[in-house]
Amino acid sequence: MPHPIMFRDHDTGLAEVRRIALGFPEAFEKVSWGRPVFCAPKMFAMYGGSVKGATKGDYTQYPHSVLVKVDDSDRRALEQDRRFFFPAYMGPFGWLGLDLAAAKVDWAEVTELVDASFRLVASKKLVARLDHPAQ
Repeated sequence: MPHPIMFRDHDTGLAEVRRIALGFPEAFEKVSWGRPVFCAPKMFAMYGGSVKGATKGDYTQYPHSVLVKVDDSDRRALEQDRRFFFPAYMGPFGWLGLDLAAAKVDWAEVTELVDASFRLVASKKLVARLDHPAQ
């Protein structure tokens, strides 16, 4: 059974996340797990997420958030920031979520997070295109 769609195109921050994510070389959007996912071809960002609750089947939803893969060296600092959360299923694989509704959004910060995530998952060829777009 497919996942239900868990977003709307006019959701808070989605247009901005799309603009940022689709600006990366060979980036495309698809819907997975009912949410917008940005890939090149591996997933490097996702809009919306959740956190597992204390009881089985209980989740706290963060519908207006962006999930990114983070480098281990940045993880501790980001985890200290209350805007970030450990997303269900993806957290153990190096991902964190940024709740876009927790505070005024710094879109330059979001761009940096998505950029770092892209660099962790993209091929060397795509990272080179990002660093040297005219070549």
